[in-house]
Amino acid sequence: MSQSSVITPAPPTSDPGAVRNLDRWLRGFGLASLVANVGIVVTGGAVRLTKSGLGCPTWPRCTDESYTTTPEMGIHGIIEFGNRLLTFVVIAIAIAALLAAVLERPRRRRLVTLGLVTLLGIPMQGVIGGITVLTNLNPWVVGLHFLGSIFVITTAYLFWRRTVDHPVTTTPPRPLRHLAWITTLVSLAVVVVGVIVTGAGPHSGDGGAKRNHLDPELISQLHVDLVMLLIGLSVAFYFAARLAGAPTGPAILLLVVELSQSTVGFVQYFTHLPVILVGAHMLGACLVWIATLHVLHATRPAGEHTTA
Repeated sequence: MSQSSVITPAPPTSDPGAVRNLDRWLRGFGLASLVANVGIVVTGGAVRLTKSGLGCPTWPRCTDESYTTTPEMGIHGIIEFGNRLLTFVVIAIAIAALLAAVLERPRRRRLVTLGLVTLLGIPMQGVIGGITVLTNLNPWVVGLHFLGSIFVITTAYLFWRRTVDHPVTTTPPRPLRHLAWITTLVSLAVVVVGVIVTGAGPHSGDGGAKRNHLDPELISQLHVDLVMLLIGLSVAFYFAARLAGAPTGPAILLLVVELSQSTVGFVQYFTHLPVILVGAHMLGACLVWIATLHVLHATRPAGEHTTA
């Protein structure tokens, strides 16, 4: 047999089963990271609503002498310190998601970047949380802490979305994409003004914490006006998507979440802000933002990833 006729064995290929398992882990960790970042917003709200914001009166230690809560700090110390410990759980999940993205083949650079930004955003949030304690729960710093969570939720959502999406070949009409961006900006404004409303309200996180001294009724009215504008834009997006032949599911989801959140908001306002409804409203704010990102992501141009 001539040398030219010798068949060279093909290099071994990766195990398809192992690739599928890694894909499942990647999607699972991505979703877990998103849920965990929403969850820590809710537990952080519980800290404030139970007046445990200064349960650990300093940072990074819980007390001047101890990194952990002490019996003298009572239930408030346990609640505040417990929320601090949850940060490490959220970080561990983000590390697992990033590691799965790094091990994926072929590796997606943008996915790795999103995983890294999400991971780095969590300790950044921890630092802002520490500053809220050191400033005795200054309402503007507390608001910044919440908006930092919105940023991390955004990157966690985009990370997870890219683990379950397929590339699209048809670019949505430009006016529809512009409407999605306008809706997103108004949704962000709703969140920001909602944070300011919270800073003017009674739930400061501690009995002696300062408020922002804005007129609660005036700022609440602005918040409601923006919510009405957001709902109107969401309805417009639904009909625009139908006319363009684009999927209407994201718009329907956004409307359902918005109306649910609005109902909770009105009830909590007229029942004088019971803590259980305020906590539900904080969760709802995160869900409205995620639903808004879903609308925006569904109008990405061809060549990008969008909803499967």
